[in-house]
Amino acid sequence: MDIKIDDLTGSVVAELLGEHLRSMALHSPPESIHALNLEGLKKPEITFWSVWERDELVGCGALKELDGQHGEIKSMRTSSSYLRKGVAKRLLEHIIEEAKRRGYRRLSLETGSMDAFEPAKRLYASMGFQFCRPFSDYIEDPHSVFMTKELISEQD
Repeated sequence: MDIKIDDLTGSVVAELLGEHLRSMALHSPPESIHALNLEGLKKPEITFWSVWERDELVGCGALKELDGQHGEIKSMRTSSSYLRKGVAKRLLEHIIEEAKRRGYRRLSLETGSMDAFEPAKRLYASMGFQFCRPFSDYIEDPHSVFMTKELISEQD
């Protein structure tokens, strides 16, 4: 698997992100969808990665800097033909390592509370994320779950 920073200009990346947004709309009410579109992911505080197996896009994810010590995972998505093949875990490990390299003390995320999001919640929990209260600009929402992980940087 090859994980690389992506400039979000490729059509296959746009298609995978479109699939991601359609899935969110299928499982969450509009006011509870916090997924970013292409333009939202191009903001300077966000680093976006695409994951490739040879020349096939197999997943994507992003890291948003909330402040100098806190990052947020955004837009984690695995291509439907690569589910349960380790793509999300490998990308999550990559994002955690990058967050540590940046000196973040905490890494957080928001995901859905419905059954469709159970695999994601299990993955995050297996990597040390714990349920928490809303962070940043999020508010309590019965359709959202918030998770966080305290990080130990290389300098510690």
